[in-house]
Amino acid sequence: MNALLQSLTLSGWSPDRWQRSSLLLRLTFGSLSNWRRGSVLMSASEPVGMAIVAIVLAVAPFVPTALVGVLLMCCIAFFGLLTLSDTTRFFLTPIHCLVLLYWAVSSVAMGFSPVREAAFSGWVKLTLYLGLFFLAARALRKSRLRAWAIGVALLVALVTSVYGIQQSIVGVEQLATWTDPNSSSADATRIYSYLGNPNLFGGYLIAATFFSASACLAWRRIMPKLLAIVMLLVNTAALAMTYSRGAWLGLVAGGFVFTLLLVWWWSDRLPPKLRPWAVPGMLAVSAAAVLFAAVAVPPIRNRIGSIFVGRGDSSNNFRINVWAAVLDMIRDRPILGIGPGNDAFNKVYPLYMRPKYSALSAYSVLLEVTVEAGVLGLFSFLWLLGVVAYQGDAQLRRLRSLATSDGYWLIAALASVAGIMAHGTFDTVFYRPPIQTLWWFVLAVVASFYVPVQVREANS
Repeated sequence: MNALLQSLTLSGWSPDRWQRSSLLLRLTFGSLSNWRRGSVLMSASEPVGMAIVAIVLAVAPFVPTALVGVLLMCCIAFFGLLTLSDTTRFFLTPIHCLVLLYWAVSSVAMGFSPVREAAFSGWVKLTLYLGLFFLAARALRKSRLRAWAIGVALLVALVTSVYGIQQSIVGVEQLATWTDPNSSSADATRIYSYLGNPNLFGGYLIAATFFSASACLAWRRIMPKLLAIVMLLVNTAALAMTYSRGAWLGLVAGGFVFTLLLVWWWSDRLPPKLRPWAVPGMLAVSAAAVLFAAVAVPPIRNRIGSIFVGRGDSSNNFRINVWAAVLDMIRDRPILGIGPGNDAFNKVYPLYMRPKYSALSAYSVLLEVTVEAGVLGLFSFLWLLGVVAYQGDAQLRRLRSLATSDGYWLIAALASVAGIMAHGTFDTVFYRPPIQTLWWFVLAVVASFYVPVQVREANS
């Protein structure tokens, strides 16, 4: 059983051994090393890479998709330069392998798509986002650079949250499609900041909330710590004011993971008699807090209650009809789907849609992955999530043994993965640039902590 787990999680895989035996890598890896030694730009390659990643995170909530695409092309170009001029090792991780597998399956799905031109557009977008992942995972291996990139993302989120809260105070135009007009929360002001949609804004703030919570613990000086506390309070308040049920679910799911890992991280500081009760106690307190909020706070009670009324809520009814059509699409093309991207979806979905229920996507990440790349794509995506969780746990154990505050960033990243996926299970905003850039950045943060098992054993 243990051997099977190691095989599935690639925990015994050696990137160094693979790199030495790969003919393609030997021909390309380090081929520009002589040029790099004389280049002023490449002498600071990792800070430059971090800066490019930070710029993408900084502008994604504010600029058109086309400009984000140009910046993502810069990520791919600079990562290519790093690869061709690098002389170090270990830039690949098990997470990279599963990301490449998912990309490969999506590429095959694009090739067999019934709407190949539209699927090619989606494939290009996916490839661009993966460029951000590869550059960030490569450039953020150093603790200081990782902290700077996270700091930029937090400052940008703070700006969006402050503007969102201002919208709540002064009022802002509401669209009827955001809330069932017959519900008790129909008159609530849902904020959306610069992102134009409260569900999108809520999903964007999930990662910011957990990273700001970790900043409260990781930043040591008084002023940065006070800033982190302000960030946590403002981001959490703004997320609550979006009245996005999906974002609230993401906050609960991610908060559960964050608290669980944090209690485990601190458990060795407790008296020996209390350590066995730390995690069960946390579970009980968390469940009680969620139950209390769901029962005692009217806005939360109303929004959560609308989840369980089925088709009685117009938003629920819309999603149920879209899901039914998507399942029909999957049934007709179960192996490789229709090809990646919203353009391919928009070409095929009208053939299956229920009357009056047009949609731009499947309103569920798992359904979207399946309809785009079939069961093979779903398998590779779930495998990627499993490897991210396993490798995150392995590196967190290593960081705990070193007693380094970097572990707080990894805890926030793992909680963000859980929160974004919980939100994406019932919503469509996962594929919008502000969240897609954050998603691949968060996975890159987890990958940046990777240390091969052979190196860990040699250093132990």
